[in-house]
Amino acid sequence: MHPSHSRTLLDRVVAGDGPPVVLIHGTGADAGSNWGPLIDSLSGRYTVVAPNLPGAGGTPVGTDRLELDQLAGSVVSTVQDVVGTVQPWHLVGHSLGAVVATAVAARAPEQVRSLLLHAGWVTTGPREVLMFDLWSRLLAIGPEMLARHLVLEAMSPALLQSASTQLLDEMVVGFTALLDSRITAQIDLDGRIDLASAVNGIRAATLVLASADDRIIPPPHQRALTEAIPNARYRELPGGHGLPFEDPARFFLAITEWIDEQQAQRDAA
Repeated sequence: MHPSHSRTLLDRVVAGDGPPVVLIHGTGADAGSNWGPLIDSLSGRYTVVAPNLPGAGGTPVGTDRLELDQLAGSVVSTVQDVVGTVQPWHLVGHSLGAVVATAVAARAPEQVRSLLLHAGWVTTGPREVLMFDLWSRLLAIGPEMLARHLVLEAMSPALLQSASTQLLDEMVVGFTALLDSRITAQIDLDGRIDLASAVNGIRAATLVLASADDRIIPPPHQRALTEAIPNARYRELPGGHGLPFEDPARFFLAITEWIDEQQAQRDAA
């Protein structure tokens, strides 16, 4: 393990039995809200470990700011606490979870059998710094303010055009329920990502998944991530950044197909 890895264990959801699958959620979500139906569907044949990042679920936020390398170490320690150190895992991340998963795969390549990254990025640019600062300012006013912004930005234009007022209001309520001041540390970390020197160390089979209408982390970020990771594949799905909430069936099917394919190759080897 990388020498600066923290041994802090994260709160997590654990389900099922079989080869390990690790699911890392995005900013403002938690293991259940980001992955619930996928955990249910995979747990029949895999051991699913879904950590809650600091500020989500039962994982507290420390007094120091979040550092990506330490967080990656906490993920490794948490998963090893559940499944041991022998079996490598299939690793999946969404948004900030994709960034954390990328860091884990780069720093602990022996632990990661396959890697799927949705809405990830290599380096936070000036546009994203401005956006994440806006998120923090809206959250400081109140969770509903950030929730309204996220509904407008995270969902695809097609969904927003077809949605009823009632559906949009329900989305705002749902997002508001997820958001509180504890996620400020996650947003701060979003604004400081730089994986440029790490990504070429990834050895796992990798699928980079983009949402065609992602306006938070647009597809050029995922294409750059694909180019930076050795032998990574790129796939684009219709939808916005919030694909796990907008079209969970399509999103989770893409993940399940990838994991099953990679596991079948391992079983046949």
